[in-house]
Amino acid sequence: MSGTDPGNRVIDGDVERILGSDLPWGDLAGRRVLVTGARGMLGSYVWRTLLGLNDRSAAGIEVVALVRDIAAATPTFGAAADRTDLTLVQGDVSDLDPALIDGPLDAVIHGASPARPALHASNPIGTIRANVDGTRNMLQLAVDRGATMFLTMSSAEVYGAQPADRKLIGENDFGGFDILNPRACYSEGKRAAETYCACYRAQYGLGVRICRFGHIYGPGMALDDGRVQADFAAAAVAGRNIVLNSAGTAVRTYTYVSDAIAGLFTAWLRGGADLAYNIADKSGLISIRELAELFARSRPGLDLQLEFTNPDDSRSYQPSPGQGLDSSRLESLGWRAQVPPAEGVARMVAHHLE
Repeated sequence: MSGTDPGNRVIDGDVERILGSDLPWGDLAGRRVLVTGARGMLGSYVWRTLLGLNDRSAAGIEVVALVRDIAAATPTFGAAADRTDLTLVQGDVSDLDPALIDGPLDAVIHGASPARPALHASNPIGTIRANVDGTRNMLQLAVDRGATMFLTMSSAEVYGAQPADRKLIGENDFGGFDILNPRACYSEGKRAAETYCACYRAQYGLGVRICRFGHIYGPGMALDDGRVQADFAAAAVAGRNIVLNSAGTAVRTYTYVSDAIAGLFTAWLRGGADLAYNIADKSGLISIRELAELFARSRPGLDLQLEFTNPDDSRSYQPSPGQGLDSSRLESLGWRAQVPPAEGVARMVAHHLE
């Protein structure tokens, strides 16, 4: 993609893969799109894809990228910040001054949300405000500026507790959680955000797509993020053995970031009456231990090993029944995950090594 940096070779390849998806990309020509959370892993892949479409087909898309701190976001944007088809705006969705975003909009892709688990514990009020107030503010901005489409990046956490025998969770499989636990700030915030989306669709006729992501990994995820995929990547990049604090039996759906973003664009460009779409790679339904092994093998010359803080955890291993997301609804629109876990892990590590 023109205007990026040499250290983004892996990301540029990912964008090419996304743009290779069989989608009606021409429908985006001439659109003015606001991307919130544009510094984050998912948000950055969205604006890179839109700019890549401009490079490939002179699509004439104008991207407005909203970040909380332009100075901190500079390494993410690199040379792309100088492009004429990208406008950087600094602001916080929780209490955004609408005047910061000038002119009409055709679509809003809302990804601003405190995803790091540590923030849910240290700043639960900020977390729930970003998800609830932030989403409401962006929905109202979309209506006020004439947008016809609003896509929000939601989470598998909206599903709450599920029966132990349920392997794949569908879009209508909801469970509960303790609403008096401050940790519910993220899950409840995402649920309320989705309800706001449904209300704006019903009351204003706004086109809405809700993308429910599971466990996403890849370039753009900070190595100090706090989730296991970031911890494992950090160890592999540093050439350290990978430490597990448990036997690693929990099974979840891990999806490479380019597949996740291809899923988002599939929901946008091919989605119909359905509001919500699970986006998850079924081949990525693996245990935490299996994920750790993939990261250890991503640097074969170093012979990295798994270490366990409790030695008993290393002696016997039986994966727990897994719960991942059922992406059948999205697959019915033609989406298929393209990057298997081993390749995705290798790409993530290679990017950080660059």
